[in-house]
Order: sequence, then structure tokens, then C-alpha cells
Amino acid sequence: MSLAPDDLFDVRSMLGEEHRAVQAAVARFTDERVLPLIGEAFEQGRFPRELVGEMAGLGLLGATLPAEYGGAGLDAISYGLICQELERGDSALRSFVSVQSSLCMYPIFAYGNEEQRRRWLPGMAAGTLIGCFGLTEAEGGSDPSAMRTRARREGGDWVIDGAKLWITNGGIADLAVVWAQTDEGICGFVVERGTPGFTTQDIGQKMSLRASVTSALFFDGVRVPEAQRLPQAVGLKGPLGCLTQARYGIAWGAIGAAVACLREALAYAGERHLFGRPLAANQAVQVRLAEMARGITSAQLLALQLGQLKVAGRLQPTQVSLAKWNNCRMALEVARDCRDLLGAAGISLAHGAIRHALNLESVITYEGTQTIHQLVVGRELTGLSAF
Repeated sequence: MSLAPDDLFDVRSMLGEEHRAVQAAVARFTDERVLPLIGEAFEQGRFPRELVGEMAGLGLLGATLPAEYGGAGLDAISYGLICQELERGDSALRSFVSVQSSLCMYPIFAYGNEEQRRRWLPGMAAGTLIGCFGLTEAEGGSDPSAMRTRARREGGDWVIDGAKLWITNGGIADLAVVWAQTDEGICGFVVERGTPGFTTQDIGQKMSLRASVTSALFFDGVRVPEAQRLPQAVGLKGPLGCLTQARYGIAWGAIGAAVACLREALAYAGERHLFGRPLAANQAVQVRLAEMARGITSAQLLALQLGQLKVAGRLQPTQVSLAKWNNCRMALEVARDCRDLLGAAGISLAHGAIRHALNLESVITYEGTQTIHQLVVGRELTGLSAF
């Protein structure tokens, strides 16, 4: 029996029936709805907002949250497969779902109170409310403790001043989960669009994640009531907990981009003839394709074990760092090699390789650069912090 080229260790057989059903549904959505339009959206620098309602209808927004808040009640492995199939289409779609689910809905669910959960989560699950996550600043990318955005108490309200940068969904968000320094430590706030003093500005001239909205957020005396502070989040543990959730999804998502590139490389190498035979008949080409498959297979097994640890409640942030680092590096190398294998055709958006390669330059950078994750693993190994 022949092996699936993009699943040499038959990881699919290790999945439960629900997992396979979820993966099949999202794969179908990606094939039928995402792939026909994503190349043009990337070229135009346009987020395909028309897909948000469809993703919500499939239960992809806040998929792991309980049904009482609009979620689908899926487990962590199903969520990982959602990310993988969406990123097989484009990193922008997975980024949208990651931000909505892991960086916005998760902190409201985990750090908010019941009133906050019922106020915002059902609309976010339905796609009628879009969120963004305000942590990164111009002087505090890899060092979130250096944030300068501040919130001060004034009567029963909080007044926020500062700015955030490189914020996915910022320009289209109805609400922002914003992290700010206070006299009590770092706190999270939900700031709704239309609040006086809260403005956004989209960032242009991007050569990566062009089908995603990336923005700056500005807070000039923004007043929010105590009811919009997330009461269970004080200190860096709050935002870092959100990042762990998002990095987990990225570790799965990057595999999808790599799978898309391997499939494209295999198809091209089989159809393209050079010196009287298929490109795929050359030893050098087969070695390159085998290297792609090796990297993907390793990442698939790593992601599945990561998911099993998360389901069992034994997941550690260091494990997420290792997976994010490994799988993003693997996917970027696969995309670059696929682009090269396609020759001149590889620079055209008629193929996906250049789009995935450019997107993955962002994916390997955001939610912690490769170096940051290497240092997280190094700290675990030595017991010494090099930050």
C-alpha cells in the first residue's frame, strides 16, 4: 500500500473520528473557498473579510470554548488541525483565527468574569465582533515587560495612554484586548472601537501577510470603566498565557503551509520535463523532495504529541516554544526550497510557494522570534536565563 506523500507516518490514523471530520471540513473550506481567491487577495493587499461569516458558521472562531459562549467545544487537537488546514490556504486566515480565538476570546474567557464572557464571546464566535490583541510596542517586541502603555485609575474608571504596533486585525477590530502598565502591575482591558481617544492606522507596504490587516493602535486618554478590566489577569503571566495558546496553533499551522508547498513541488516536478525526462526523475530533485517530507513528518509527530499533552493538561510553555521554533523553521525552509525548485514559475502568484515563503517570514517572527524560543529552551536545559 502506497504512503501519502504528505503523511508518510500515517498520522491521520492516530486521530480520532471527530478530529478527522474537523480536518476534512476545514480542508474542504480551504480548497473550495480560500484557494480560488487568496492569490488575488494577497496581490491586492486585501483581507478576504467575506470569509469571516463562513468560518464562524463552521465553528472555527473560539472553537475550543464551551457552547454556552458560542464555541464548538472542540479539543486542542481539533483546533490544531483547524490551524493546519487554514494555513495550507494562507497564513493570513490562520492568523485571523488565532487572534480572534487564542488572543482575544481566550483571555476574556480565562481572565474575565461571567458578565464579560456573555457580553463579548457569543458575538465573537459568530464573527459579528472582531477582536485584536494589543501587546507589542515599538520599543517592546521581544521584551513585553518594557511596555510604555499605561493605565491609571481615575474614580471608577481607567484612563489609558500609549500605542501598540504590528497588531493583526487592528483596523477591522470592534474591540481590542489591550495590555498596559498600572500601579498594580500589567493589566488587561477590553477597549471597544468608538471609545473617544482610541484610533487605529493600518500599516502598508508589507511584503508578507498581505491578505491580513496589520495596524497600529493609539490610546490618547482613553477612558474605560472598571467593568472592562479583565479581573483575573495581573502581571505578565496574563499576556504570556495568551501567547502560549496562540503559539500552540502556529506550531500546527506552519505544517499546513509546508504541506501546500510539498504538494506543489511534487506536481511541478512530475509535470516539468528537462533534458528529456521529468524533473522528478533526477536524484538531486528527489533528495530535495525527501528532505521536505522528512521535515513535515517530524513536525506532524511533534505537533500531535504537543496536542496530546495539551489535552492531558500537561503542556508546558517550553514545549510550545520548541514546537513553534521547529515547525516554523521547517516550513520556511520547505517554502523557500519549493520556490527554488519551481524556477522562474516560483516567483509567480499563480503558484503558492512565493506567497507561503513571504508569509512565513512573518510567522517565524511574530509570537516570539526563533531566537526567543531557542533561549526559552536553553533556559529549561540549563536553569539559567540568558534574556
